Amino acid sequence: MKPIAYAIPMLLLASAAGADPSYTVTNMTCKAVQAAVKSSGSAILRYRSKTSGAPLYSRYVADSNYCDSRTTIAFGSVPTKDNKSCPVKKCISAY
Repeated sequence: MKPIAYAIPMLLLASAAGADPSYTVTNMTCKAVQAAVKSSGSAILRYRSKTSGAPLYSRYVADSNYCDSRTTIAFGSVPTKDNKSCPVKKCISAY
């Protein structure tokens, strides 16, 4: 029983260490958002909907190396402090 008790916390630490960083982009410049995604390879970017104000988020990537084999890269945008349509990349389904 003791090996299992030690293994569970280690698994939790390992999964948390591999998590994408998260940023609220509305208070960041476009250049800072792009640099954050590039430096970590992928990140969760959070912002508010332009129409309803509802919170939105998605995973954005530096390049296609951060997409899995069933996805491809696409260009998108997020609203930042200095740019209403800051260009960023994300993975989308290839099928």
